[in-house]
Amino acid sequence: MEIFLYARLVEHWQGVLLTAGNSEVDKLGEYGLYWNERYECMPEDELRELQLERLQATVKRAFFNVPFYRKAFQAIGLEPGDIKSLDDLQKLPFTTKQDLRDNYPFGMFAVPMSEVVRIHSSSGTTGKPTVVGYTRHDIDVWAELMARALVCGGTTRHDIIQNAYGYGLFTGGLGVHYGAERLGASVIPISGGNTKRQIMIMKDYGSTVLTCTPSYALYIAEVMAEMGIRPEELKLRCGIFGAEPWSENMRQEIEKRLGISAVDIYGLSEVIGPGVGIECQAKNGLHVFGDHFLVEVIDPVTEKPVAPGQLGELVITSLTKEALPVIRYRTRDITTIIPGTCSCGRTYVRVARFTGRTDDMLIIRGVNVFPSQVESVLLEMGGTEPHYLLIVDRQGALDTLEVKVEVSDFLFSDKVRGLEELEKRLVSELESTLGISVKVTLVEPKTIERSEGKAVRVIDKRKI
Repeated sequence: MEIFLYARLVEHWQGVLLTAGNSEVDKLGEYGLYWNERYECMPEDELRELQLERLQATVKRAFFNVPFYRKAFQAIGLEPGDIKSLDDLQKLPFTTKQDLRDNYPFGMFAVPMSEVVRIHSSSGTTGKPTVVGYTRHDIDVWAELMARALVCGGTTRHDIIQNAYGYGLFTGGLGVHYGAERLGASVIPISGGNTKRQIMIMKDYGSTVLTCTPSYALYIAEVMAEMGIRPEELKLRCGIFGAEPWSENMRQEIEKRLGISAVDIYGLSEVIGPGVGIECQAKNGLHVFGDHFLVEVIDPVTEKPVAPGQLGELVITSLTKEALPVIRYRTRDITTIIPGTCSCGRTYVRVARFTGRTDDMLIIRGVNVFPSQVESVLLEMGGTEPHYLLIVDRQGALDTLEVKVEVSDFLFSDKVRGLEELEKRLVSELESTLGISVKVTLVEPKTIERSEGKAVRVIDKRKI
């Protein structure tokens, strides 16, 4: 039990996290820009001091309580006392998803199971799932972060939130749910699926905020149109969408079809779940809650930091997690740090909306291709629906890329010449954007399978 005694030593700095119940914060959440102004607008020097204190505590927690981290530190001759400044973060080893899988199920936990009150995990479709645990305090912190995120995204305690993220082992549904309750809003725990029922409830209950994946939001809009329901018949005013990369053009499409303001939210189970970062109404990057997470952007090949404004892989270190602290976790998400301050007044680091993932990136004839690049072109051109599929194959020694995309109803019923012209324009624009030859196949509306969760955008038939 001795190695677990350290857990109690950090409570003095964790106690300040749970401030959501006081009247000042309640008032801000109801009427103002912030849920917790004290931390969201903390001066940079104070924030860095707090981050260092929490980083040092996290490193000690990991070293003394997690055998994986102790071995990793010892392998490079590093001890907790070597972390004397935030610059020393780069001395620490990286953590990967494979490390979590190798220590399946509970080998990365820093507390005994008697202190774990919640377990989530990934789907495990490509191998062993990654398992994450939460202490009671972790759950409270998560609710606090999601309350902040909801307010940042435009939600108030007077809203009715239709939560169409999946409940269960996936962190999305319960993460939003606990944050909504902490905020004091009304939450409808509808989860995904049964879209016509979703729309009926949305209309009858007067839902004002929709939370789900962006691809599902588009599908809801499509089914609404089929049912003859116009956006102005609903009370929806904003949507908080995440769990998959989506382009600026898709944002505009969602906003137009649903008549709402749409913001991007970010999180991942291995770090905590949704609530790591979110856009404010300025929609100029996602604010990462810096009192709980340290972020870096690195070159995924050299593993060295890149300058603000340069694309790279996001790396996250948790600062307050009890059950599962993660140190320099390689997210595989591609973004950049946005220099400067935001007009909303929050002082956190902002990262750009994600262009894709290193493990979703397609390498076709030596060229890096992200589905989001294709999506942006398709939506910008017009004449197509925001439903597409990339099919990668290999003919002999040559990789091929086919883009299947649905044609808009009005164009599909038009003359063949119009379809041929659209196909030529799409081929030209895609080849110019991607730098490789592309085959475009126009298909009938509603023929590409819809998703009620994360959309499937790529089929790779190559034997690599």
